[in-house]
Order: sequence, then C-alpha cells, then structure tokens
Amino acid sequence: MNVPAPAAASTHEAPSVWLAHFPVALFTIVMGLAGLTIAWLKAHHAGVVPIEVGLSLRWLTSALYVFLVLIYLAKLVRHPEAVKADYTHPVRLNFFPAISIGLLLLSVCWAQDAPAAAQWMWGVSAAAHLLFTLFAMNSWIHHTHYDIKHANPAWFIPVVGNIIVPIVGVRFAPADISWFFFSIGLVFWLVLMAIVMYRLFFHEPLPIRLTPTLFILIAPPAVGFSAYVALSDQVDAFARVLYFTALFLTLLLASNAARFIRLPFFLSAWAYSFPLAAMTIATFEMHARSGLAFYAGLSWLMLTAVSAMIALLAFKTLVAARRGKICVPE
Repeated sequence: MNVPAPAAASTHEAPSVWLAHFPVALFTIVMGLAGLTIAWLKAHHAGVVPIEVGLSLRWLTSALYVFLVLIYLAKLVRHPEAVKADYTHPVRLNFFPAISIGLLLLSVCWAQDAPAAAQWMWGVSAAAHLLFTLFAMNSWIHHTHYDIKHANPAWFIPVVGNIIVPIVGVRFAPADISWFFFSIGLVFWLVLMAIVMYRLFFHEPLPIRLTPTLFILIAPPAVGFSAYVALSDQVDAFARVLYFTALFLTLLLASNAARFIRLPFFLSAWAYSFPLAAMTIATFEMHARSGLAFYAGLSWLMLTAVSAMIALLAFKTLVAARRGKICVPE
C-alpha cells in the first residue's frame, strides 16, 4: 500500500541506472561523423562544395566526442563495476578502442587549421590506442572465455585505429613511428580477416544485432589505402591492391542491401558509417591522384550516400534515445 515511497526512490535511482548502462559503442557515432567530416573537407579541396559544411561537421563531431567522454568518465566514477564488465565482455571489449580512434580522427579533422592542437590529440590518441591494442590482443591470446562464435568484424576496431595513425602522423612525428603503427594494423588485419571469414563461412551467421558490423570489413583496406598513400606519397601497385580490395568488399555488401535494410535498428547500425566514409575518402584521394572521371563520379555518389545514411542513423538514434531504448541492459 506504500506506493509513493518506492516511486520516489526509483526517481532518484533512474539517472544512476541509466548511466550504468551507457554503452561504450556510442563512440562509433564519433567515428562515423568524423569520417563524414573528413570526406566533406576532401570534397571542398576537390573544388566544388563550400568549406562551411565540413567546418560545421567538425565542430559538431568535436562537441559530441567531448560530451561522450565526460559521460563515460562519470560512468567510470559512479559505476566502475559496469565499466569492468564492459572491458571483460568478449564483444564490448572491442569498442573501447573507438574512444582513441575518435580522437585520432579528430586530429585528422583539425590538422590543417589547428596543427598544434591536432598534434596533441594525435599523440595522446596514438599512445592510448596502442595500449588498447595491447590489452585486446592479450585478452585474445590468454583467454579463458572466447569461442569461435565470439569472432566478428568488431574485432577489427583495435586494428583499424593503428592504420589511421600515419594519415597525419607523417606530419607530426618521425616516419618510423607511422610505419610501426601501419605495420601492426596491416599484418593483424590479415590475421583477423582469416579468422572472421572462417567464422562466417563455417559457423552460424552473426546475430542480427551484430550483422551491421559486416561493413567493418571495408574499413582496414580503405583506411590502409589512405595511410599508405600518406606514407609513400604515391598510388603504386600496393596502394591499388588496398583500394580495390576495399572497393570489392563495398560492392559485396552493397549487393546484400535488401538484407541490411530489413534489419531492425540497433546501435550497431553505426557500423555502416565509418567504413563507407573511409571508402569515400579513399575514392576522393584516388581521383586527386589519378584525375580520372570515374573516381570523381564514384566519390560524389558515395559522399551523397554516406551523408544520407548518417543523417538517417542520427535520426533513428535520437528516436531510440527518446523512447528509452539506448542506455538499457542488453
């Protein structure tokens, strides 16, 4: 009969409960928006669109990153056991490097206009990402709880960040540092690609919630192309292998568009965004280096598609948040 008292207690507890279930996977939104920002800045340098679009996206992405970091720090302070549970989870573990990748991508966004700040962001994020990579790989090697069904494209996230480092790292540090990170990313991308493909070919399909992560397959070769071109300052045979591998994977997944469209919305749908943005950036670079009209047309087609997709993902995320479907137990 004492209904009012429990109601009041739940009101006070609600913020804490919400914070405990704040997902680290939300940092993939920053990855997608930062990729889109870089793509629009590339489009401006191609000489067609005004720079204001890229600048606005840069400020939006930066503000969102700061907001998410503050929220997750609050979760760490108030719910350290929940953060520990995330860090020991076989799937959620792989989304922690999205924190350092977000800052790496912001360093790319700001490198032209604020090089001093961008260098600071690059240094912090590169060091942090190396630590995330070491932790993730130690977890995989010395595991007691992994099974082949846990392997999924999200495992690429710790690898992708290493490949991003050289994109502006060549401006801020000796070249060997960038080659160090590039080598880690390239070699272990190939290792993980074999593991994930084996899981996809010979075991049960990915759970519906993780199906969008298949798009992460595009990211390592697409980002690898941009990083390698930054390191070598040319589009040679190896650069073309990386680009066309990414292009093939994009076509492969595009041929299954109907399957992805039928999926219900999950936060994991943001896995569509950064890989497609990375492919768009790579295509703009191919056009800039080759001057071929084919790459110009493809880059603008992809920029239009990824912009529309991210706008739709943002809308669906806001709707899901309004309905209380984001920060909840899985």
